[in-house]
Parts: sequence; C-alpha cells; structure tokens
Amino acid sequence: MRDELHTEHREGRGDVEAERFWEDHYRRRGRVWSGRPNPVLVDIVGSLRPGTALDLGCGEGGDAIWLARQGWRVTAVDVSVTALDRAAADAATSGVANRIDFRQHDLLALTFPSGAFDLVSAQYLHSPIEFPRVHVLQEAASAVTPAGLLLIVDHASVSPGSWAAPEETLALLDLSPNEWHTERLEAREREATGPNGQRTTVTDNVIAVRRLAR
Repeated sequence: MRDELHTEHREGRGDVEAERFWEDHYRRRGRVWSGRPNPVLVDIVGSLRPGTALDLGCGEGGDAIWLARQGWRVTAVDVSVTALDRAAADAATSGVANRIDFRQHDLLALTFPSGAFDLVSAQYLHSPIEFPRVHVLQEAASAVTPAGLLLIVDHASVSPGSWAAPEETLALLDLSPNEWHTERLEAREREATGPNGQRTTVTDNVIAVRRLAR
C-alpha cells in the first residue's frame, strides 16, 4: 500500500536518521502494538461528537481506526512507511479505509500536516532520537479548530530518574488562557506489561485543552 500514502517530508539528516530508526523498529518484528486504541483516548473522546481528527505518530493505526469507527474523518501520520502500510491494511480490513488519510511525515524535520482539525491527538509522542517536541506540540495546538480539542498523553517517566508533571508540559506550550480552556490535567496510573512479561504500574500525564470558540 506504499503507493497510496501521501509523503510530505524534507530530505535531510534528521529525516534519514528518524526514518531509518523507526523503519527498523517496525520491520524487525511482525507486529509492535496490540491494535487496541489507547484507553485515555477512548475515555476522553468516546463521548465527543465526531468531526475531523489528526493522529500524530499513529504507528500501526489502532487509534486512527478506532476514531474512524466512531465516525471521525482522520488524518493519521507517521514517519515509518512500514507502520503506515500495516495501518492501512488494518483499516481496509475494518471497513474504514475511506475515513482515514494515512500520510508520511517526519516531525523531526519540522514538517507538519496542513489543515485544521476538531481533534488533535498526540499519544506518547516520544522518540529516542532528539527532536523539537515542544515545537511539534505547539504546531499541534495551532492545528486545532475553534472549539476543538488538543489531547496529549505522555509517559510521566521520560528517562530513568527523570519525571515530568503534566503542568510542566502544558506550561511549555505557552497557550493563552484567553484562547484555551483546560479540561483535563492529571497524572494517571495504569498497569502495563514489561518486555519480559512482567506486570508493572506506570504513570501517564494527561493534558486535554479546548480552544475557545471565537
């Protein structure tokens, strides 16, 4: 399904490193993610009226497919063509391919999907390759329509011994209180399975902010 993808990324060192890393990440195993949508997305978005959505770092498409099943029209972006191919195949199997536009973007190279969206979702938008994450999230906020929602879910532990609070991420976005209303700002615990099958408790930061209608 490679020919069906829209490729919008700049050539450069960041592009090559990011694409190489994430292609290897997906190619070296048959399936990386479960295919289920992220629980926070389901919790917060499940009751919303469907509109247009942007899924940043969509991976193998679990969130995008769930959104499409709820009636959203989704633009789903990732740097890995392998991940996007798998996502597109699953979307076709699920009968929602006509509701999802899969696009290849390298956010590390500062390319960003055009358009405005009623929902912009950034679920665990972390990378072991350094990238301008704050700038990307600010771009994400800029892409939200009036009355639309920006949903960010982060790992609270960003590295061994390093913890971040949701208030820190929100402050970095520098959103005007005259233009945005904070709906959720919290740290949530959940059970997760480690690489060796061990169960552990992890903490996620949840930030949901709504752009005020003009």
